[in-house]
Amino acid sequence: MIVLGLDPGLGCTGWGVIAAEGNRLSHVANGQIRTDAKAELPARLLALHQALVEMLAAHRPAAAAVEEVFVNDNPQSTLKLGQARGVVLLAAAGLGIKVGEYAPRLVKKAVVGTGGADKAQVHAMVARLLPGAKIAGADAADALAVAITHAHHLATARRVG
Repeated sequence: MIVLGLDPGLGCTGWGVIAAEGNRLSHVANGQIRTDAKAELPARLLALHQALVEMLAAHRPAAAAVEEVFVNDNPQSTLKLGQARGVVLLAAAGLGIKVGEYAPRLVKKAVVGTGGADKAQVHAMVARLLPGAKIAGADAADALAVAITHAHHLATARRVG
C-alpha cells in the first residue's frame, strides 16, 4: 500500500510517500512544496493546491495522513496554517483518498518513542526507519513520520479488525 504523509504549512508543506507491506516500510519519495511569501494569500493557496494535485497524480497513494494543527502564540500564523491544512485535506479528498489525522505528539511518540522529541530526533529516526532515503528537509522528514505513523495505525487496525 502506498501511504502519503503531509506536514502542512503555508510557506512550506512537507510531503512523504512510503510503501507499506505488512510491517515492512520503504521510502518512495519526499519533498517540500514552497509558496511565494510575497504573493497574496489566495495565490499561495492555489499554488499549494496545484502542486499537491500534481504530486498526488504522480504517486497515487491509497491512503494519506496529515499532521493536526497546533495552536501557537500568534493567532494569524495559526489561521494561515489552518488554511494551508484545509487545502491539503481538499486535495486528497478531491481524489477520493481517505485521510487520517494525527497530533504532533502522537507522531513523535510513534516514530521516536516519546511525544516530546525534537525535530532532529524525528529526522534521525525517519532516516533509520527508511534507510537510503534522501530526505529533502525537516518538513519532508515530518511528513514521512506522519506517513509511518499512519502505516502503523492501518496495520494495527487490520490485525485487530
